[in-house]
Amino acid sequence: MKNNSYTLRALARLLGYPDAELRALVPALVDAINTEAALPAARRGEIQALAASMRQCDPIEVESRYVELFDRGRRTSLHLFEHVHGDSRDRGPAMIDLVKTYEQAGLYLGDNELPDHLCVVLEFASAQPPAVAREFLGEIVHILQAIFSALRQRESAYASLVAAVIELAGQRAEAVPVKPEEPIDESWAEPEAFGGCSTQGQAAPDQPQPIRIVRRQGAPA
Repeated sequence: MKNNSYTLRALARLLGYPDAELRALVPALVDAINTEAALPAARRGEIQALAASMRQCDPIEVESRYVELFDRGRRTSLHLFEHVHGDSRDRGPAMIDLVKTYEQAGLYLGDNELPDHLCVVLEFASAQPPAVAREFLGEIVHILQAIFSALRQRESAYASLVAAVIELAGQRAEAVPVKPEEPIDESWAEPEAFGGCSTQGQAAPDQPQPIRIVRRQGAPA
């Protein structure tokens, strides 16, 4: 099986926050992808076009566009467990299990790194034998297809990077239905103090507020 470790590592960097340091590395990252040639020529051309725009456009615009795309939308989030567990309690144990997987392979994360971020996942995959990396990525293809589709719906060139990861997993990037989403700012909004209840699951102003009483464990009946 063809080696793709440099391509995976380059994709991990290109999907990161496009600050000055990353923009300076872009030519080397594109060269690594082209030299390894693990991706089809057409896909490499799309990545090269994205890389050129990252260097040619106004840096503030490039960075703000990235934040708007990946930090302010759930469908395009690069945190994979966001698409599986959302804000449920299952996300924590899943994070712990993934960290253990990394540590067993000798990868230890920094304090500010979350294990389910796609960039971290790709860094891990890049350090594995090609067959293992392909199988590992194949387990998350359904999530990648959803992110790819959301990015394509927004006509973002970043869709090419996610499509490249799907192809390295041995599958074809295909569009899947994308559900409309509520902006993160609105979904996390707090109700006005003493101004009624406007968040989901709460009653309207001037209506009785439901109270759920749960018996404390070990309390007498």
